[in-house]
Amino acid sequence: MIMITVAFLLGLILCLLFGVPYIDFLKKKTIGQYIKDCAPETHAKKEGTPTTGGVFIIVAVIVSSIITLLLAQHLTTEAFIVLITLLFYAFAGFQDDYIKIKGKGNDGLTPRGKLLRQIAIALLPTLYLIMTSDSASIVDIGPWSINLGWLYPVFAVFVITGSSNAYNLTDGLDGLAAFTGLFAFIACSFISLLKGSVEEAIISATVAGALLGFLRYNKPKAQVFMGDTGSLAIGGLLGTIAVMAKFEFLLIAIGFIFVMETLSVIIQVMSYKLTGKRVFRMAPMHHHFELGGWSEKKIVLTFGLFSALLAILAVISCLSTLAGVN
Repeated sequence: MIMITVAFLLGLILCLLFGVPYIDFLKKKTIGQYIKDCAPETHAKKEGTPTTGGVFIIVAVIVSSIITLLLAQHLTTEAFIVLITLLFYAFAGFQDDYIKIKGKGNDGLTPRGKLLRQIAIALLPTLYLIMTSDSASIVDIGPWSINLGWLYPVFAVFVITGSSNAYNLTDGLDGLAAFTGLFAFIACSFISLLKGSVEEAIISATVAGALLGFLRYNKPKAQVFMGDTGSLAIGGLLGTIAVMAKFEFLLIAIGFIFVMETLSVIIQVMSYKLTGKRVFRMAPMHHHFELGGWSEKKIVLTFGLFSALLAILAVISCLSTLAGVN
């Protein structure tokens, strides 16, 4: 637990330290966010807010993770695979952000191009796990275990890619992705530790600390957005940790907010195509509440507290399952 605490504090401190010069750099270069025309009217005032803040989150996570893993003597190949996966997702997200900034609009990578990159990156931890573990294809659902066999690689890639996209969709209000992600990664840290995955526990703790530090700059009214550089990478990391530490199905509870945001988009699109009617005022779901009169702060606080409750329940579920097994 000492190393987990060290990891959290390092992630927090480094993110706070890296944030100031990076935000100043973005302001000097006038690297700001462009707002979609279809976004709620209240978002117009966000135009020009510095973006790509995910850069200093990722740097803080990688530096603090390596330092803590060295101190804990757990800087293993597995840890490097997780961190490299994070870095690759950050590169993909940064490419998307760069195209948007260069084009002075909100059209980055094509949906197909982005998805192909996400799938290719997700193959790295998936193949590593399959090559190094005889029980890689076995997944736990509560007290039961199922061997997915040759279907497992497809399942793992789906989990990682889906997590990356789901977190990306959640990043639509000041502080929302960071606040909900904070509790998700705290849960990942505890669950990874309970399952004996020290590397994933430490890396998760650094992300939780970094997201708390990022909230200093991203809370309403935001000084910077994490952009796809941050959201694609952090979401991809969330799925990667769940796959590597073998708690894939617990991720549904841990990331329930992200799942609901994704489902709201799917339901909205399908309903409109099939019936010509919309189920929600606007999707993703946080915009539905926003157009219903909720303030950004109320949405972020409500979603965040709900995420915290689900994170606690996920940890309790893991403890109960392990106690039953023993």
